[in-house]
Amino acid sequence: MDLTPTLPASPAPRLPAQVERLGERPLADGGTARILPRTDVLESRIDPAKRAQLHKAADDFENVFMTQMLGHMFDGLGVDETFGGGKGEEMFRPMLNEQFARQIGRRGGLGIASQVYNELLRAQEASHG
Repeated sequence: MDLTPTLPASPAPRLPAQVERLGERPLADGGTARILPRTDVLESRIDPAKRAQLHKAADDFENVFMTQMLGHMFDGLGVDETFGGGKGEEMFRPMLNEQFARQIGRRGGLGIASQVYNELLRAQEASHG
């Protein structure tokens, strides 16, 4: 008696036409793999001003993400009464977290910005050909 669960056959989900044209590569098992364009090729097709704008957007995204992450990290810490504490420290802590996030980003960050930049490049290429 076979107790292996079986799922009903359903068609594979379709991707948008912009992604469909990126190409496929056959695999040894009979399947296919999507071939995404290299980012250096995509960068050569985009205006340098637009690339700078995409870099800034990716860096800003990483900074906001890290600011939020640091905010949650510091939520559990109380204020230090030795050096002031009180409402002033509570009020300025989010600004301190933002500066911490900027410094982390300037020193390489978490790698999120480069991934976001690559995806923005691909989205730019897909939308404008």
